[in-house]
Amino acid sequence: MVETKGRRERKKLQTRQSLTDAAMRLFEQKGFDRTMVIEIAEAADVSERTFYLHFPTKEDVVIGTAQERLDEGLRAIAEWRPGESVAEALERAAQAIVENTWRSDLPSGLAALRVKLLASTPSVQARLVHQMLRTQGELVEALHRAVPELVSRTEAAALVGAVLGALNATAIVSMEQGDGPDQVRTALRRAIDLALRPQHMLALLRHAG
Repeated sequence: MVETKGRRERKKLQTRQSLTDAAMRLFEQKGFDRTMVIEIAEAADVSERTFYLHFPTKEDVVIGTAQERLDEGLRAIAEWRPGESVAEALERAAQAIVENTWRSDLPSGLAALRVKLLASTPSVQARLVHQMLRTQGELVEALHRAVPELVSRTEAAALVGAVLGALNATAIVSMEQGDGPDQVRTALRRAIDLALRPQHMLALLRHAG
């Protein structure tokens, strides 16, 4: 029974990956707006119904492993250890998000495609903003829920917003200038450091001044 479930899950992941690969090829060849869902399904050798079992919309293909990243960040916060600071817990969550991106969407090219479409396709932009707000909201609630006596909801919002804002802005600039996956990961780690360690940010500002 366990083995059957494992095979089913692997098949599901393989189909999802085939759909993603087919979509990326077609987006590059025809453009996002001109690519139809039925074309993606046919290129992946599945039915249109199967596409919708994996992705609610065409835009969701571009989102990539966003749910996995969010889940890993939430798990990291839930693993709050006694004596751990707010910054340490949030850094662990942010690093988990970065590592997921480095393992998946960066080497596959999906992250770069996402950045490209973000600048040119309103429907993708809207979907990404929606996902970003959802991610931010869930991380805020998780952070506040973990230690409500240390972090108010508004303080959690400020902290999570600072980290996610730094990650998103850094990822866009790093990929736009053609950085590879390892370079992007390094830049994202530096962004976390600057967002969570005011002394490092101040040192950078003084140096720049």
